[in-house]
Amino acid sequence: MTDTTDTLDYSKTLYLPETEFPMRGGLPKKEPELVARWQEMRLYDKLRASAAGRPKYVLHDGPPYANGNIHIGHALNKILKDVITRSFQMRGFDSNYVPGWDCHGLPIEWKIEEENYRSKGKEKPNLKESAAMIEFRKECRAYAEHWVGVQSEEFKRLGIEGDFDKPYKTMDFKSEARIAGELLKIAKSGQLYRGSKPIMWSVVERTALAEAEIEYQAYESDTIWVKFPVVRALATDTSEQATAGVGSDQIDRHHSKAGLLKDASVVIWTTTPWTIPGNRAVSFSERIAYGLYEVTAAENDFGPQPGEKLIFADALAEECFAKAKLQFKRISDVKPFDLQGITCAHPLKGLGGGYDFQVPLIAGDHVTDDAGTGFVHTAPGHGREDFEAWMDAARDLEARGISSAIPFTVDDAGYYTKDAPGVGPDREGGPARVIDDKGKKGDANQAVITALINAGNLFSRGRLKHDYPHSWRSKKPIIFRNTPQWFVHMDKDFGDGTTLRSRALNAIDDTRFVPASGQNRLRGMIEDRPDWVLSRQRAWGVPICVFADVDGNVLLDDAVNTRILEAFEAEGADAWFAEGARERFLGNHASDPKWIQVTDILDVWFDSGSTHAFTLEDRPDLKWPADVYLEGSDQHRGWFHSSLLESCATRGRAPYDAVITHGFTMAEDGRKMSKSLNNQVFPQDIMKESGADILRLWVMTTDYWEDQRLGKTVIKTNIDSYRKLRNTIRWMLGTLAHDTGESVAATELPELERLMLHRLVELDQLVRQGYDNFDFKRITRALIDFSNIELSAFYFDVRKDTLYCDAPSSIRRKASLQVIRTIFDSLVTWLAPMLPFTMEEAWLDRKPDALSVHLEQFPEIPAEWRDDALAAKWKKIRTVRRVVTGALEIERREKRIGSSLEAAPTVYITDPELVEAVSDCDFAEVCITSGLEVKAEAGPGTAFRLDDVSAVSITPDLAEGRKCARSWRITDDVGSDPAYPDVSARDAAALHELKALGLL
Repeated sequence: MTDTTDTLDYSKTLYLPETEFPMRGGLPKKEPELVARWQEMRLYDKLRASAAGRPKYVLHDGPPYANGNIHIGHALNKILKDVITRSFQMRGFDSNYVPGWDCHGLPIEWKIEEENYRSKGKEKPNLKESAAMIEFRKECRAYAEHWVGVQSEEFKRLGIEGDFDKPYKTMDFKSEARIAGELLKIAKSGQLYRGSKPIMWSVVERTALAEAEIEYQAYESDTIWVKFPVVRALATDTSEQATAGVGSDQIDRHHSKAGLLKDASVVIWTTTPWTIPGNRAVSFSERIAYGLYEVTAAENDFGPQPGEKLIFADALAEECFAKAKLQFKRISDVKPFDLQGITCAHPLKGLGGGYDFQVPLIAGDHVTDDAGTGFVHTAPGHGREDFEAWMDAARDLEARGISSAIPFTVDDAGYYTKDAPGVGPDREGGPARVIDDKGKKGDANQAVITALINAGNLFSRGRLKHDYPHSWRSKKPIIFRNTPQWFVHMDKDFGDGTTLRSRALNAIDDTRFVPASGQNRLRGMIEDRPDWVLSRQRAWGVPICVFADVDGNVLLDDAVNTRILEAFEAEGADAWFAEGARERFLGNHASDPKWIQVTDILDVWFDSGSTHAFTLEDRPDLKWPADVYLEGSDQHRGWFHSSLLESCATRGRAPYDAVITHGFTMAEDGRKMSKSLNNQVFPQDIMKESGADILRLWVMTTDYWEDQRLGKTVIKTNIDSYRKLRNTIRWMLGTLAHDTGESVAATELPELERLMLHRLVELDQLVRQGYDNFDFKRITRALIDFSNIELSAFYFDVRKDTLYCDAPSSIRRKASLQVIRTIFDSLVTWLAPMLPFTMEEAWLDRKPDALSVHLEQFPEIPAEWRDDALAAKWKKIRTVRRVVTGALEIERREKRIGSSLEAAPTVYITDPELVEAVSDCDFAEVCITSGLEVKAEAGPGTAFRLDDVSAVSITPDLAEGRKCARSWRITDDVGSDPAYPDVSARDAAALHELKALGLL
C-alpha cells in the first residue's frame, strides 16, 4: 500500500520533545514537596555517607540570634553558605554544614522582659534570689528553643541542607561548659583582669555594651562652651631636667607670661554637659597654635564681659566669639610650654561644697582644631580617649600632688552619685539623671548648665544634631560610664613575647579575605581597639565563673575549675546560680571569705567567639580550623573579631583560614529597608509568591560583596532569567526523551558537536574557579548566557532539524543527542548548588531511578575536548551568521518571509579568512535557511550590512523549490520519492527507515 499525506500525520513521525517537566515551575508548591522528600529519604545522612573518607571542607556557621522569624539578611547569608558547602561537596570534599544559634544574651532577655513582664504590667522578679534567677533563665531558654525550631524550618524552606537534627546551640549544657572552659583558660594565662574603665553603658538595658552592639542614629545634643579659670600659670617644675631642650629666653618669657595668664580662663566645648562633674583635666595639643584673647564688648548677659581674658586655638577663636556674641582682641601667643604650666579651677567649684581640686592642662594626641575651641574637656570616667590621656599623665600628676583617681559620677540607672556634689543625692529633690528608663533625656544637662551660669563659667550654649551611639536592641542612646568590669588584656605579654594584639594581627596576615578589603578593615579595628570588656550585668548567659578577692585577684585552682566545668556540662550554667553554688565549687576554699563569687555574665560575643571550640573541635565530622567563615560586613567588629581574639588568646591563631564578607540588602531605590518606609522585602513572601529558587537566583546574580538591592522589579528580572533557563532545561529533557544512549566515536563527531564539547571544557574551568573564588555571579552569568545564547539561540536552533527529522540511524542525530546528554548532566550539576530545587526536579525527571542530584559529583570533562583552533574557526562562522540573521530579521519584520527556511540568501565576503571558514561547513544549515550561496566579493550597495562586520553583506533572496511537508525546508528534491510525494528525499528516507522499524 502506498503511503500518502492523506493517511500519514507527519508530526507524529518527528522526534519532537516530550517531557512532563512543566514549562512553569510552580515552585511555591513543588519546593515544599522536595524538602519533604529530602527529609524522608534522609538526604543529609546520605551525603555524609557518600563523602566518607574524602578530605573535609568546613564552613563554620556564624550563629544568628534565636529571637524571631528570619529576614532577608538571614536568607542572603544562609543561601551563600549553602552554595559554598554544596559546591565543595560536589567537587570531591566532605563538606558538612552544621547550623548554629546564639541563644544567650540581651536580645532574648529583653524579649522575655517585654513579653512576660512589661507588657503584662508585672514586675520583673528579683534575680538576686537563686530560685527566681533560675526560673527566669528557664523562660529565656524556652523562648530561644522555640525560635531555633521556627528558624530551622524557614532555613530548610530556603533549600539549606545541613545537620538540623543536631545543630550547635550556645545554650546547650556542653556548649555552656566549653564556653566557661575557654574563659578559664584565659584566666589561667593571666590575661583576665578586673578594671575600672569608661565603657559604653545602656541605661535602658542596665548593662555594658560592646562596639558590635552599637548603631549610630541622629540625635540632638545640648552643647556648651565652658570657662575653666586659671589659678596657676607657672610651671611647677622648671628644673634643668624638666626644661631640657627649652632655651633660657623661653623660660624667662614663660615666667613673664604667667602673670598675664593667671587671670585668664581656658575654654572648652562639649556635647555632653552632664560629664562636667566628672572633669579632671583639660587636654591641649602641642601642634596647635593658641592665643590669649580679651573681650572688648558683649551682648550676652550671662556670658563673658568686657575685660575678661580667654585662651583659644587661633583657628577657632573668631567662630567661638561670634557664637557668644562677643567682640574681642588678641593679646598674645600662648605656647605649649605655657600651657603645660597652667592649672585651672573646676568650673563647678563650690557647688554642693565640692570640686575643690586642681584641674591640670595635659597634652593629648586626640586634640584637634577642626571644631570646638582647641581644648578638650577631659572626664576620664566618660570616654576612652579621656581615660587614656588621663592615665598617660597620671604619674606626672601624682608627682605634682594631683590625685589620679577616677570618680564614679553616674550609676547604672543614669543618676548622679555622691561623686557629683550638688547634682547628686545631696541635691534638693534628689539626683539629676542623664537618661531615664525609656531612653529619654533626663535633667542632668540642665542642672549642670544652670550651675555653670550661677558660677559665672558658661561661655555660651547651643544645640547640635549629630550621629550618636545607640543600643541596636533598645534603639536608645547610651552613655560612657566608668564602672568596674572584667577585661582581657590586649597588650600583656603571654610570656612568649606575644600579646593578644600581636597574635591577632599576625593571624590577620595569614588569613585570606574575600573581598581583600576586609583584611585592612579588621586590621584597623584590632590595631586601635581597647582591652576586651567581657562582663555584662544581666542574667541570661554563661557566667564569668571565677572567684576573686576585692582587688580583682582571681582564684586559680584546677580542682575548683574542674568542679565548675563538670557541673556545667551536667546541669548547664544554671548551676552557677543555684543555692549553695559557692560552697559547692570552692570546696576547701569556701571557708575563706575573701573569695567572692562573680555574678556578671559573659558578653554574648564571647559565646559566639567560642563556638569554634565546641563545634569544630568537638565534632568528629568537622575540623579545626575552619576553611572559611562567612558573614555580613558588620561582623568585622562582631563575630570575625571576637572569634579571632578568643582563638588567639587560647590557641595562638585564628579559627579560620578564610573570611568572606557580604554586604547588606537595600530597598530597590537604594534606601535602607525599614518598617516606617514600608519598603521591606521578606523572604517568606518571595518564597510564597515565586519560590526559593528565585530568591537564590537573585543572591547568585548580585555582587554580594557590596550592598545589594531588592524589590519587585529585581525579582521580576530574576523570574525572567529563571524562565529562560528552565525552558532550556525543559527542551533538553524533551529531546533526550528520544535518547537511546548510543555513543558516537570522537572521530565521527561533527564539528558543531566538537565545538560544544570544547565550550564545556572552558565552562568547567570557569565554574570550578568561580566556586573556588566564591564568585557566584560569574558562574551564573556564564551559564545563563551559555544556555540562552549558545544553546537555545544557536546550537539547539541549528540542530532542531537534525534532531526532529533525521532518520534513527543518522550519525549526526546520535552525535547531537550524545552531546546534549553531556551538556544536560554538566549544566544541571553545575547549577545544583545554586538552584537545588529546580535541578533536583530536572535530574529526577531525566533519571527517575536516581536518589538525588545532590549526591552526584561535577562531571569530569576530558581536557582533550579542548580545541582552540576549532573555536577560533567557529567564532568566524558565527560572526558571518550574525550578519545573515540580521538581514533575515528585517525580512520577517517586513513580512516578506515567514521563517528563515523561506530564504536562500547570498552572502558576500571580502575577508578570505571568513570565506574559508564558512565554506568549510554547511552554512545554510548553520543559518537555518533552505539554501545559501557564498561569494568572495563585495556585495551590492543595497545589500544588508552590520557596522562592526564591514567585510560581510547580504542579499536576502527567496528559496526556490517546494516546501517539504515534514521538515518545512524548501528544496528541489521534494517529490523525488513517489512513496512520499510531498517530502524531501532526506525526509522520505527517514520515513522508510521508521516504517522498517515498525515505528509508523
